[in-house]
Amino acid sequence: MTQPVHHQPQANRFVIDADGQQAVLDYQLQGHRMVITHTGVPTALRGRGLAEALTRAALAHAQDQGLKVTPACSYAASFLQRHPEYAALSK
Repeated sequence: MTQPVHHQPQANRFVIDADGQQAVLDYQLQGHRMVITHTGVPTALRGRGLAEALTRAALAHAQDQGLKVTPACSYAASFLQRHPEYAALSK
């Protein structure tokens, strides 16, 4: 079961709280574009799909808001390459 993803718009961040730690995805808004700047999962939480859950939540939010996405972090860039269903968001 995946932990719930919480959006913290005032901090430009998506967060998952698990086992007393946080996995995060940070972004910046640049006009009508969401730039994903960092995806971080503590070592103890890795292998649970948390980075994927954070990225999917961010992409869903971008889509709902009519934003385009620029992946400035390596995880987000790799994720978008592996998931062509999100290609329209990055054009």
